[in-house]
Amino acid sequence: MINEIVVISGKGGTGKTSLTASIIPYFEDLVIADCDVDAPDLNILIKGDIVQERDFIGFQRPVIDYDKCTYCGLCQTSCNFNAISEDIIIKNATCEGCKVCEYVCPTDAITMHDTIIGKIYHRKTIFGPMIDARLIPGEESSGKLVAEVRKLARDVAYEENRNTIIIDGSPGIACNVISAITGVSKAIIVTEPTISGLHDLKKVVHLVRMFSVKAKVIINKYDLSLSKAKEIKEYLDLMGIEVILELPFDVEMVNSINNLKIPSTTDMPFFSSDEWFKFIEYLRK
Repeated sequence: MINEIVVISGKGGTGKTSLTASIIPYFEDLVIADCDVDAPDLNILIKGDIVQERDFIGFQRPVIDYDKCTYCGLCQTSCNFNAISEDIIIKNATCEGCKVCEYVCPTDAITMHDTIIGKIYHRKTIFGPMIDARLIPGEESSGKLVAEVRKLARDVAYEENRNTIIIDGSPGIACNVISAITGVSKAIIVTEPTISGLHDLKKVVHLVRMFSVKAKVIINKYDLSLSKAKEIKEYLDLMGIEVILELPFDVEMVNSINNLKIPSTTDMPFFSSDEWFKFIEYLRK
């Protein structure tokens, strides 16, 4: 059975990807999956050569043959998403690909065509293969793209007999996060001791509980506000969720990221601590 570990956060900027990158060097037989498809950046720290690149088709959109169109307006009045203008032009930004316009068109002027919503990359890194993807800005169906990244990561793991997949998930609680956490072995939620950190942590805790995902929490930069860190721990205690790690703020973490270095490969004292190695052992089980 493959050990799938996902790292997520309620909000952006908590240090989720930096911590994901820091975990990776401690694993062998690893497949890396960057499922933050709206803003993928794990490949900045985990550099690798692209082995394969392909387009990802998310859904279909209508195309109008104006030689057949009589401008009757039936497609426009039938569209519940206001995706067709009065002069019968498709508005891609609001089209959901529901096919109603194709169904009601009396002259068969509308047909559905595959739509590319992003690209998927298979990279070779010194830590093992990495699958990542990039959603075209403004496109929908990020959840489907995340699901495809996870599927390909599993395929590679089975083909190469690798027993761990580490997933860098998206912040928030949208469909892309649901797609990243569903069926994983362990979830690590990264938060920070701020008002917004606690607010969004509560949302993501509710999400993982809904999907019966085994989760533990890291409080990153906990010493920036000891009172807020205490409030987070009290909330998690009520929810029965363990704070598995508290990381202090260290300017060397910032410097390592700025220098495109994985933080755990630097001389930061925390990454030599007993707490860090106990955390890594938990992930390996």
